[in-house]
Amino acid sequence: MNYLVGEKKGERTTVGLHEVGEGVYEVSLDGQTVRVDLVKSGPTIYSLIEEGRQWEVSVDEKGAHGFDLLVGGALFHLEAEDERSGRLAQATKVTASGPQAVTAEMPGKVIKLNKAVGDSVSAGEGVVILEAMKMENEIPSPIDGRIREIAVAEGDTVESGAPLFTVEPPPDAG
Repeated sequence: MNYLVGEKKGERTTVGLHEVGEGVYEVSLDGQTVRVDLVKSGPTIYSLIEEGRQWEVSVDEKGAHGFDLLVGGALFHLEAEDERSGRLAQATKVTASGPQAVTAEMPGKVIKLNKAVGDSVSAGEGVVILEAMKMENEIPSPIDGRIREIAVAEGDTVESGAPLFTVEPPPDAG
């Protein structure tokens, strides 16, 4: 079984991955195991099916042992890790502070802004909806705070890495 450490919204979790047949995997997450079918449908795109539900998964390799997954608009970073490395990483984890800039993970078109400059936002709450690869991806705020800047407008086309918005934490945070 392969063990990976996943991170979403600053929370770490261990993911088990075991291939049980060609294109069939058992995935363990938060104490639950599910069986999924995974088929490559493009150079970095996979079709994932679990209990009749289908998701398109975009994979972006990040070095020798890590990668980012974009699934249904949610971004996950995964890294291969042994138990000792996981404990060390958890013990030395640094929490980001100050304003958090959010950039586009892939090229696309801004189809909707859910927030405006000055609006309050919660961590995980969608701020921008970006259409990429014929799918709508809701881009969430990484932290609780207030929208400091929005660098795009509805209808804009953006490249990977382009700034989308910046969130500043509440005055009493960090």
